[in-house]
Amino acid sequence: MRKDIRALNFQELSSEIVHMGFPKFRAKQIYFWVQKKCVSSFDEMTNIPDALRAALSEKFAFFDCKINTKLLSKIDGTVKYLFELYDGEYVESVVMKYKYGYSICVSSQVGCKMGCTFCASAIGGFVRQLSAGEMLSEVFAAQRDLNVKINHLVLMGTGEPLDNFENVLRFIELLTDENGQNMSIRHISLSTCGIVPKIYELADRKLGITLSVSLHAPNNQIRSKSMPVNKKYSIDELLRACRYYENTTGRRISFEYAMIKGLNDSDEAARELAGRLKGTLCHVNLIPVNNVRERNYEKSTKERQMRFKAILEESGITATVRRTLGSDINASCGQLRASKRKTGD
Repeated sequence: MRKDIRALNFQELSSEIVHMGFPKFRAKQIYFWVQKKCVSSFDEMTNIPDALRAALSEKFAFFDCKINTKLLSKIDGTVKYLFELYDGEYVESVVMKYKYGYSICVSSQVGCKMGCTFCASAIGGFVRQLSAGEMLSEVFAAQRDLNVKINHLVLMGTGEPLDNFENVLRFIELLTDENGQNMSIRHISLSTCGIVPKIYELADRKLGITLSVSLHAPNNQIRSKSMPVNKKYSIDELLRACRYYENTTGRRISFEYAMIKGLNDSDEAARELAGRLKGTLCHVNLIPVNNVRERNYEKSTKERQMRFKAILEESGITATVRRTLGSDINASCGQLRASKRKTGD
């Protein structure tokens, strides 16, 4: 199988080009086309000799994302993509427009191993990892289709990013390369359900990205019911890792908390959560849970959401209720892919 050329950093590409018997300066030209201009074929590299283009096409490939389905929200302009990969698998991405520019939510895996019961991404189980080049392809495909520059990114689509650790870090390296897309590292957020050893490892890398942790419960009893990962890494272990990340990087942690009616949205749950997070440099993002056909959860009422937020704030915990974007197109990741797998269309 040919190598994914988008997954190579400049040093690796240079080594490959020299090994193939071509001048090293050609690597800089090729890298420019691949990472800066986001081309999807060697024929687009107009200043590269035909012989080199032919040699490249024999050894490398562009594993592009092809748009299978595109949904546009009539409410807020959010765009949801179902991308088809080279092997016929599917992933989803969502592009959102804010005052500060465009943000994309990308997938890091085909399917997911984590099995969170409120999430559509795990329906159908785990299939495979995405390469760094395939994650870049999600960004490039969306930019080409919308004719915009995306300047913020969230690793919160299908899959658990820390379960695809090295590919995700390579993706971030390439995306932030000043000779490529040059996205600010401060504009990248990684969301995890809580793979504790990888949080420590990520902290030690000191990349400067924002860490978002899917907490969704104030205690182990509630969290273990909906998040199997909690049976391996308890809330206490997870929060210790989060405090290590905070102390090592100086970055504030964002805790994601899906508001589920009757499960985790009581006053008692809010007070318990506030107690656990006291003294942590953090922000709590309250998220009305998405309605998923295969799940039976209901979102908390607006009154309950605001009451929960008020209790956290009274305890000195910064909290917001996340604005729902793309609600008319089921913009949460996993739902479109699950529908595709079910129908087989």
